[in-house]
Amino acid sequence: MEFQYANLFALLVFIIASITDAYDGYFARKHQMVTPQGMFLDPLADKILVSSAFISFAILGIVEYWMVTLIIFRDLFVTGLRMAMVKKGLNMETIKLAKAKTGIQITIIIFILLFLVLRGLPILGINWIIQYISWDIVIYYLMLGVTLFTTLTGINYLYLNRLNIKRFLN
Repeated sequence: MEFQYANLFALLVFIIASITDAYDGYFARKHQMVTPQGMFLDPLADKILVSSAFISFAILGIVEYWMVTLIIFRDLFVTGLRMAMVKKGLNMETIKLAKAKTGIQITIIIFILLFLVLRGLPILGINWIIQYISWDIVIYYLMLGVTLFTTLTGINYLYLNRLNIKRFLN
């Protein structure tokens, strides 16, 4: 038996987690409380939050596994490379596109959760939108876009940091 408001609770929890994560980073930068541990853990928390949502969507059959796999591979690869480089005393430049990537991923997740909420609740005046639009196709192309953007940011990371990566490999 499915709990009628499970999707609504998932949406609320995800939004609260996203807002508190953004506020935490903003607060740390504003008050100059940025630490090396925080610089590592904050992006890791973002990746865990986003990856867990995408994995859940794949398990539920809402998104394609290959898209989720590519997104998670990119995140693990960049994070692992950054950790290995730091151990050798090298820095990996963070790009602004990475923040945009996370923002876009969070937006897509909220959109999918909102769709699930609206699909499950009988709200007058909105049901026709849910019934007459091919949401599977909309979600597929949104996920395709976020998958391609995520992949491109990974390639961009490698390109921008190619000199330090070369030093790391030597």
